[in-house]
Amino acid sequence: MSNKALAVSPALPSFDVLAERAKFPILARKIYNKPLVYLDNGASAQKPQEVLDAILSGYAETYSNVHRGAHFLSGESTAAFEKARESARRFVNAERLEEIVFTKGATEAINLVAMSLGAEIGADDEIVISEMEHHSNIVPWHFLRERKGAKLLWAPVAEDGSFEIEAFARLLTKNTKIVAITHMSNVLGTISPVAEIVRLTNEVGAKVLIDGSQGAVHEIVDVQALGCDFYVCTGHKLYGPSGIGFLYGKYELLAQMQPYQGGGEMIGDVTQDRITYAEPPHRFEAGTPPIVEAIGLGTALDYMMGLDRLSVAAHESALLAHVTEEMDKLGGVRIFGRAPGKGALVTFEVAGAHAQDVSTLLDRGGIAVRAGTHCAQPLMTRLGLTATARASFALYNTHEEVEIFIQGLRRVKELFA
Repeated sequence: MSNKALAVSPALPSFDVLAERAKFPILARKIYNKPLVYLDNGASAQKPQEVLDAILSGYAETYSNVHRGAHFLSGESTAAFEKARESARRFVNAERLEEIVFTKGATEAINLVAMSLGAEIGADDEIVISEMEHHSNIVPWHFLRERKGAKLLWAPVAEDGSFEIEAFARLLTKNTKIVAITHMSNVLGTISPVAEIVRLTNEVGAKVLIDGSQGAVHEIVDVQALGCDFYVCTGHKLYGPSGIGFLYGKYELLAQMQPYQGGGEMIGDVTQDRITYAEPPHRFEAGTPPIVEAIGLGTALDYMMGLDRLSVAAHESALLAHVTEEMDKLGGVRIFGRAPGKGALVTFEVAGAHAQDVSTLLDRGGIAVRAGTHCAQPLMTRLGLTATARASFALYNTHEEVEIFIQGLRRVKELFA
């Protein structure tokens, strides 16, 4: 959903970027004796002190395995773990707590859906994805192409990076079984028209998964209003720990799906000749879960929900406008992805310079950016590229950092002129 469509409670404090920035200890570091300018948030975001404190407390004060124990620490740890599930439910506005499945991240969440729904996929069934998907939302569907004979269809993107909704609609047929589309491209910054994607998918009776790895960071998500069958999030981009994420799934679908992994916790009964499965979400959470990571994620989501997220979005949009304007003034710098309303990242190339060299030179100035294919090789092929650099912004980045980044690019240009 668009941020513009959702109101923010007047009880939320106004957004003060310097006040929020002070909550992230790592941002005070110096790199090569230069202030750290961290612009690799699309890969992984930094963590506020309250998340770090929650992780330390989870290990140092309350740690125990969850759900199974009858002792005090187990009860305390279980309560904190399930409180984090409630935070995830509120973050995406799921109807039921049981619709939130903890996973290792977005990658595992997508694999879970692909493998569980894969039991129903046969030869000539069709799966629709887009040209701008991350490998995590490509490879699991290729598995079904390889192993079940499914057909993989690719929704195109326009030259400016916009999602071509009419071309997407023409791909949908009675054979379409699954649609899996990113909410926001990690390369182009394009915000997909997810509400319209869901509506069109529903018309042909297919299931729809939205990859929220980037989108949930910058957009306010309401899965009930959106109507998607599945939505996935990853914790480390949401200012939380790595190794944790979650899957939202409509309860009636989760209750019908076969488990993705087997082990403890996900069963009802086990005998020598039969097993029964637990109800969702636990049937999809085999084994000891990432307990402290989940607690840290819950804290990160609470932190985000405590902000005026429309003001955060406005701040990030201003950073994007600033950096785009200044990069365009430089000359010899090409930005890929100019779709209207795109998210706060710029993927680019500097004439005559390899992306790795650009990244390395910026790094010597304390500026962290990403270089490579960004786990989106089909999109790189579509754009005729082998590698690009990417600067991606978070709520704690400042306009002063934009200026430092531009100065760094200017020095790179001078070296390769």
